[in-house]
Amino acid sequence: MPRTHHALKLAAATTLALTLLTACQSTAPTRVAVSPEHEAEMFTPLTALEGDWEMADEDGSMTLASRFVVTANNSAVREIMFPGMGHEMTNLYHMDGNDLVITHYCAAGNQPRMVTSSATQTAEGTTYFFDLDSISNLRPEHDHYMGNMTLTILNDGTLREEWRSYQRDGSLSEPTTFVMHRK
Repeated sequence: MPRTHHALKLAAATTLALTLLTACQSTAPTRVAVSPEHEAEMFTPLTALEGDWEMADEDGSMTLASRFVVTANNSAVREIMFPGMGHEMTNLYHMDGNDLVITHYCAAGNQPRMVTSSATQTAEGTTYFFDLDSISNLRPEHDHYMGNMTLTILNDGTLREEWRSYQRDGSLSEPTTFVMHRK
């Protein structure tokens, strides 16, 4: 093989390697440093929810509605909705940079990821408005999926969750509200 042809092949291979290396570097995740103050404002109130929460059934009797567990070296809060029941679901809350994220592991088998970037202080308490960011495992047979959730930690120690789902036509349902008290 002529020396010039070999040099051209080597140059082409080097260019390809450098292009791939640059592409790999440019797709690396962006790291966002969250301030300790912001994390304390956003995440710490959720860690205080650890324990069992109950709500009134239709007949007025109290039933276990959710169990909150702080896990992963205090970096995540797992909420188990309706523990031990056939429609048990899990919500996982954690920080992602400056955002607070909830991934809802639905009984339907899909996993909506909802995000909020702030907590609102109201006369009632602390409110988080989570909106849909993405969803995994959405299947054609799913006629709806969770789209947003409003979590309010009320000043009287009560917890309120308002869930809304997207219907097939893209509209949002009326909220389904759960009002819970610490057991």
